[in-house]
Amino acid sequence: VQLVESGGGLVRPGSSLTLSCATSGFTLSINHMSWVRQAPGKGLEWVAGISTTGHVTDYADSVKGRFTISRDDANNMLYLEMNSLKPEDTARYYCAKGWPPTDSRGQGTQVTVSS
Repeated sequence: VQLVESGGGLVRPGSSLTLSCATSGFTLSINHMSWVRQAPGKGLEWVAGISTTGHVTDYADSVKGRFTISRDDANNMLYLEMNSLKPEDTARYYCAKGWPPTDSRGQGTQVTVSS
């Protein structure tokens, strides 16, 4: 199982970013998937989940209405579109196999929201 996140960066409050997760070593289409994050000094926080079909999604209250999770099974990709970013969204973001997320996740991509 390999999960490789990308797309993070340093952005100003109110900005947008789209994170990508390239998957390999397993059949993405038959797995629910999640995004989780870890802010400095804090534990892992579940952010979003998506069903195998993509028809069912859910989000943490802290990001609902601002973040959108999506998947492209044909290209073995998972995405997280993040809009209206806030300083409290600063964290390392990981894609994870499963929903609820398992411990199978990538190395993460850093998102820093600061003016």
